[in-house]
Amino acid sequence: MADTRRNINKCSFCGRSEDEVGFLITGLNGYICDSCATQAYEITQEALGGKQKENATQLDLGELPKPIEIKNFLDQYVIGQDDAKRFLSVSVYNHYKRLLQKNAGDDVEIEKSNIIMVGSTGTGKTLLARTIAKLLHVPFTIVDATVLTEAGYVGEDIESILTRLLQVADYNVPNAEQGIVFIDEIDKIARKGDNPSITRDVSGEGVQQGLLKLLEGSVVNVPPQGGRKHPDQKMIPVNTKNILFICGGAFDGIEKKIAQRLNTHVVGYSAVRNAATVDKNNLMQYIAPQDLKSFGLIPEIIGRLPVLTYLNPLDHHALREILTEPKNSIIRQYIKLFEMDNVKLSFEGSVFEYIVDKAEEYKLGARGLRSIVETIMMDSMFEIPSEHKDSFLVTLDYAKHQLEKSNIARLQMA
Repeated sequence: MADTRRNINKCSFCGRSEDEVGFLITGLNGYICDSCATQAYEITQEALGGKQKENATQLDLGELPKPIEIKNFLDQYVIGQDDAKRFLSVSVYNHYKRLLQKNAGDDVEIEKSNIIMVGSTGTGKTLLARTIAKLLHVPFTIVDATVLTEAGYVGEDIESILTRLLQVADYNVPNAEQGIVFIDEIDKIARKGDNPSITRDVSGEGVQQGLLKLLEGSVVNVPPQGGRKHPDQKMIPVNTKNILFICGGAFDGIEKKIAQRLNTHVVGYSAVRNAATVDKNNLMQYIAPQDLKSFGLIPEIIGRLPVLTYLNPLDHHALREILTEPKNSIIRQYIKLFEMDNVKLSFEGSVFEYIVDKAEEYKLGARGLRSIVETIMMDSMFEIPSEHKDSFLVTLDYAKHQLEKSNIARLQMA
């Protein structure tokens, strides 16, 4: 309202004049001062916060996907890796049941089973995580461990892992507190040396120690925009007790650790017999927690990742299926790209076998398939959109010619 005698504007809420406040915001029929605006904002946030807690996602066990249903969904996008799919399906389903049991108020408290997946590059660890995210009823995010450093050093703080989860949950903290986080490249934070006292391992053991409180469950102050924390920044407290953590890593070279351990167990007259039962082409299936410790993970973090599973190396048959069978297979993606230019793309059957043979030769896993197909199709993708063709057939001779003239042949390993 306005004081007509002295022509001084006053706040319509507290009645103080503009001389007594910082500033006045003018409305259609009144004014509001900066103090009242701040107080109104805090009241609104408090009211919405209470409503937010009431509106946290309510789960119904009858509507949730069962482990077999989760695995069947993964089968549509990921070829093979049945063991890893089973572990993932059971862990995710049990995570749902933990959330339901938390609301039931039972005396028996179910502990969460964080999971770690080990497999060489290109076997499908990240693809499994991305695929399962499509099916879930809770917030899910994938973060990369390679950018993390110990607090106070250049890089991202450990708490920034939860920033992305908050963003996926639209900053609804109760929903974020029942989400799932996939930490990729977990092997990149392995301890760099056997003696941690020589130098400060700020991106290795330091990060592992920082992760302990997240994996176990505690209230963590999360910077809402990520990045580094600073004293003037407002933090969002997040309880990680009911957040499921799934970790994945290639652990390149861990096969040597497994082989050393298996050899130490082969002693005495049964040595030859036991050695014969070991599949030297797939040592990853014999992985045990002590191998992770030998690789450089500290015992405390291994104990907080109780479920350990592995991904099999991809054989010829699996690579052939990956090329064409999944819903989002590599070949279907290129057919779709050409279809958008009204061109019907087709391949000779022998081309697929040639691509798979080269992928095995270069030892790049499923990612190698994409590199090879991209190399073969690059010239046609450059020229055909301007040539107004109706169809294009990729022959074996064309594929060989494209690959031989490219630099990808340098990837070949002895």
